[in-house]
Amino acid sequence: MSSVAVLTQESFIEHRSGLLPEQSGVSPSPPAAGGPSAGEDEEELPTYKDAFPPLPEKAATPEGTQETANAWTSKIRPLKSSIITQVFHVPLEERKYKDINQFGEGEQAKVCVDIMHRTGAHLELSLAKDQGLSIMVSGKLDAVMKARKEIVSRLQTQASATVAIPKEHHRFVIGKNGEKLQELELKTATKIQIPRPDDPSNQIKISGTKEGLEKAKHEILLISAEQDKRAVERVNIDKVYHPFITGAYNKIVGEMMQETGARINVPPPSVNKNEIVITGEKEQVALAVALIKKIHEEKKKSTTTIAVEVKKSQHKYVVGPKGNTLQEILDRTGVSVEIPPSDNSSETVILRGEPDRLGQALTEVYAKANSYTVSSVSAPSWLHRFIIGKKGQNLAKITQQMPKVHIEFTEGEDKITLEGPTKDVQMVQSQIEAIVTDLVSRMDYAEITVDPKFHRHLIGKGGVNINRIKELHKVTVRIPPDNEKSNLIRIEGDPQGVQEAKKELLELASRMENERTKDLIIEHRLHRAIIGQKGEKIKEVRDKFPEVSSNSSYWRFLKGSVTRLFQVIINFPDPAQKSDIVQLRGPRNEVEKCSKFMQKMVAEMVENSQTLSVPIFKQFHRNIIGKGGANIKKIREETNTKIDLPAENSNSEMIVITGKKANCEAARNRILAIQKELANITEMDVSIPSKLHNSLIGSKGRLVRSIMEECGGVHIHFPTEGSGIDKVTIRGPVEEVEKAKQQLLALAEEKQIKSFTAELHAKPEYHKFLIGKGGGNIRKVRDSTGARIIFPTSEDKDQELITVVGTEEAVRTAQKELEELIKSLDNIVEDTMNVDPKYHRYFVARRGQVLRDLADEYGGVMVSFPRTASQSDKVTLKGAKECVEAAKKRMQEIVEDLEAQVTVDCVISQKFHRSIMGPKGSRIQQITRDHNVQIKFPEREDPQAPPAEAPVQENGEANGEVKEPVDPNAPKKCDVILISGRKERCEAALEALKALVPVTIEVEVPFELHRYIIGQKGSGIRKMMDEFEVNIQVPPPDQQSDKIAITGLASHLDRAKEGLFERVKELQAEQAERALKSFKLTITVDPKYHPKIIGRKGAIITNIRTEHDVNIQFPEKNDENQDQITITGYEQNAIAAREAIQAIVDELEEMITENITLDSRVHARIIGARGKGIRKIMDEFKIDLRFPQSGAADPNLVTVVGRPEHVDEAIDHLLNLEEEYLSDVVENEAKMAYMRPPGGSVAAADEQRGHSKGFVVREAPWATGNEKAPDMSSSEDFPSFGAPVQAKASPWGPKRF
Repeated sequence: MSSVAVLTQESFIEHRSGLLPEQSGVSPSPPAAGGPSAGEDEEELPTYKDAFPPLPEKAATPEGTQETANAWTSKIRPLKSSIITQVFHVPLEERKYKDINQFGEGEQAKVCVDIMHRTGAHLELSLAKDQGLSIMVSGKLDAVMKARKEIVSRLQTQASATVAIPKEHHRFVIGKNGEKLQELELKTATKIQIPRPDDPSNQIKISGTKEGLEKAKHEILLISAEQDKRAVERVNIDKVYHPFITGAYNKIVGEMMQETGARINVPPPSVNKNEIVITGEKEQVALAVALIKKIHEEKKKSTTTIAVEVKKSQHKYVVGPKGNTLQEILDRTGVSVEIPPSDNSSETVILRGEPDRLGQALTEVYAKANSYTVSSVSAPSWLHRFIIGKKGQNLAKITQQMPKVHIEFTEGEDKITLEGPTKDVQMVQSQIEAIVTDLVSRMDYAEITVDPKFHRHLIGKGGVNINRIKELHKVTVRIPPDNEKSNLIRIEGDPQGVQEAKKELLELASRMENERTKDLIIEHRLHRAIIGQKGEKIKEVRDKFPEVSSNSSYWRFLKGSVTRLFQVIINFPDPAQKSDIVQLRGPRNEVEKCSKFMQKMVAEMVENSQTLSVPIFKQFHRNIIGKGGANIKKIREETNTKIDLPAENSNSEMIVITGKKANCEAARNRILAIQKELANITEMDVSIPSKLHNSLIGSKGRLVRSIMEECGGVHIHFPTEGSGIDKVTIRGPVEEVEKAKQQLLALAEEKQIKSFTAELHAKPEYHKFLIGKGGGNIRKVRDSTGARIIFPTSEDKDQELITVVGTEEAVRTAQKELEELIKSLDNIVEDTMNVDPKYHRYFVARRGQVLRDLADEYGGVMVSFPRTASQSDKVTLKGAKECVEAAKKRMQEIVEDLEAQVTVDCVISQKFHRSIMGPKGSRIQQITRDHNVQIKFPEREDPQAPPAEAPVQENGEANGEVKEPVDPNAPKKCDVILISGRKERCEAALEALKALVPVTIEVEVPFELHRYIIGQKGSGIRKMMDEFEVNIQVPPPDQQSDKIAITGLASHLDRAKEGLFERVKELQAEQAERALKSFKLTITVDPKYHPKIIGRKGAIITNIRTEHDVNIQFPEKNDENQDQITITGYEQNAIAAREAIQAIVDELEEMITENITLDSRVHARIIGARGKGIRKIMDEFKIDLRFPQSGAADPNLVTVVGRPEHVDEAIDHLLNLEEEYLSDVVENEAKMAYMRPPGGSVAAADEQRGHSKGFVVREAPWATGNEKAPDMSSSEDFPSFGAPVQAKASPWGPKRF
């Protein structure tokens, strides 16, 4: 007796049910009592190996033995690699590139690289002993084949040949869409050219290698030979006999094709052709032709015909869907039914077949023809869409019941056509007639005529107007689209609604027809501001006048935008048109109101868009902006203006202010005050007749700009053109302002006497020489002639143009002098001078910076120094004569300075060096420019480096030399700054450096304020350091010191000290304020009232906090005093908040709690979606409702909390709702009773399945051997995914896998 193992896990039921009966060993029907014995059941059980087939062995089977097939190995298919490798050989005589010396390079290598790029295959070339070329190609099959073709065509010499095959076989060589030809070319690595169909030639040309030519010829001849074996036969059989040859559902022709192996093509009934085409092997074709002719002859002799009349409309029922009815009649009776074409008006139907079968076929034809009927129902065409319903809902109900009935609605016709089985059509007809009668009794329509230009206004933006009318009057309104150009609007629906909608639409249309149009001229630049971003400005206007714009009378469309306001349409032009005309249209009075309002709005905008430009020296822009934009933001907010500064990389100094005129002036004065405070700036007014202003400014401001540049960058401000004001303002350093004033007055006097202008050209590199150092040369010409010379700026297009302005005589004289200077500059000379070689390095150092400066200053003169190795002192200068002389003189001055150069030590502690240098070395650069000296700072001393040890001296000597003792008072090397230059200049630079040494003072500030001065993450102290340009050091907290150290320039310390004291005063005031605001009191409130005081999402407590400006803290969960609420704030505010909370508590204490019984089945309905229903009840009756939790002892118990009168009203309302909802619940449960499955409940079905033994197998390993059955609770035998498994201890050590 075999052993049986039983696994009782329920999860195996599905596995068992998935096996076939013969696999599972269980009969489909359960055995009856007294059925087969247990032994027989065991024999039918599956074995363990059948149910759980073993995996294939890992080791390979020996050769000659066959692997045992099982359920696993039969399903496993070997995977083939997608990468293949092929080797091609090109003999020496066929190689295209035979230069052996250039193997691996040259044209051949380039071709190989190109092939790899184009095909994606990898190529490796090698040279055989016979000098043949071996090419190994790796890659995907398609890429290898393409690469092979490219190799043959580009690396191998090409031969050509022709092969002749019959013309009709060419198409078989080409194949479908040329696929066969492409495959052949890839396979043989050749190029095959087939003559075109209109070419009579039958010669196919092949080009490629000799081997490829032979292969291609062979393949083409094979294709042709295969086609020679095939034959095509065409047989003419009368069309009327085709059905007998094909048979019903093509049975006969299919049997013939299966029997003969030939392909038979019979034209379909819709094609009026008699020819039947048979293709295949010659013997097969001959056999098929014989069979077809035999059938034709038999039917010709044995069949006869009868003609009957059938209504044309019934022909399609005889034909049936896709001709199925005709095939059905042919199959049953063997009679062919011939139906005239649909375009033929004939009603004659011919039946052809054996005489004894014609009667049966005729009966079936009439039965099919009369099985369907066509009927119509009268219904006005405007009612059709109501009959159909929304998305065809009404019609779908009818067609679902009667799917065979076809219902057709014809547009414009007052009827509905029905087609289908007679009984079904009659039922559908009665249903539709009832619907039509109902609709006619309660529906009406009306048509009104409205000019198409008003249609879009009736519709409104997004259909807002027309949708409102539809919803209000419960009607449908059809407004024709623009392309129809129709003025007819149709209204359909309830008779009363139709009349009301008609009246409203006619009123709107008449109002539009009676509108007046008015044009306003508003600058185009203001249009966007009037509309506002996304129409915000217009919306604000609408909100101001709700009584006018409330009835959907605000429309707006961008691009020819339309804005409806005051019952008026405001039409702005398209932005691209740049038009200033804004059109208003509407009732006369409303148009006037809107016009006045718009003009007032525009006037305010114009007033608020005044622009004022303020010239401010570029170096002061950052001070005007302030730290993080604080200064500029404050000015903007306080003056209500818009202030725009030029970009950092811009050369412009103008700050533009926009706003009201008075506000702009106020902002301008504040900005100028900042500049005046920071620098020694003065402002002076000069009276010059306004008629001379334009001539003084010059073309594009060139004349006034030249004065500003010449006078150290002063700012000259002329009044607005046409203002008639004579006052001209000059702002800048005192000396330069006076200088600019003199020049302006002199120029104005010249202009009054006589003004003359001349122009001349000079190369740009000559301009600096003509101007001279500090403007010396040009000043001489001006002083001697009285004329003004204006040079071009970097922004001018013509960089060679020089303009001379003044009296005619002065201009002529100055022009002559300048022309002579320019002419002499064009005269190139070469000169030499002697410079000691030890000074050469100074001139050529820093990549020749000194020589470049000389060239810029002296008209591009070229200076050449001798090579270093030559030790020559001869220096060559080449350029214009005057330039060379001036450069030579300047070089001599430099040499004299170098000879007189001294070096002075300036001892300043290293810790101050960074401060002296300034940001990016700006302060040192300024001193070197001002005093014409060189300053060198020492290397920084490493504080961590050990002090250098003095060398050991023996007998007071070291290396034979007596060492002087080191002076302990001598300065450290790292503190000595070297200044080089003339002695007097070095001394001045020394004083300037010492003036930059920062000074430290101490200021007493209470220790408790230090952290507030530092600010969050040091922001407060950084702001003060940036503002006063000092370093502020606060002592560490552990020192508890009141001293704060301020380090900086002496001139900055006083301001910083004052600023610090001001900050201390502010902090002390804030401290006093905080003390007042920290008043604290507590209120005792029962914890059960806390949620009510807090409110939904904290609404109530937030309102109390905001209203009284206090902080209210509720106790934590683990707090001992759960009834204590803490209030913090001003004393009076805290008391007021306590009273507010106490008032809420008093009100809550008056509330009562009532429990009522509500059927739990209606709870969900009362609560509503997302609690919407319960919130509505609680808000309406001002009570609190609590429904029972799931699993509560009494699921029907509902608690109502609130004032007595409110609770009573809420309970009555809830009981009414229960009664209403409960009736729906009972009705639904009654319906569900009919929808339960037969045969008892689901629990009963589960109970029947519960007696299953589980999944049972025979010959399990734990049953036949010494192994135990698997422990299904063991995590080792049945581990979970991702869970670690603890291996069982074994005397032989851990298991190995």
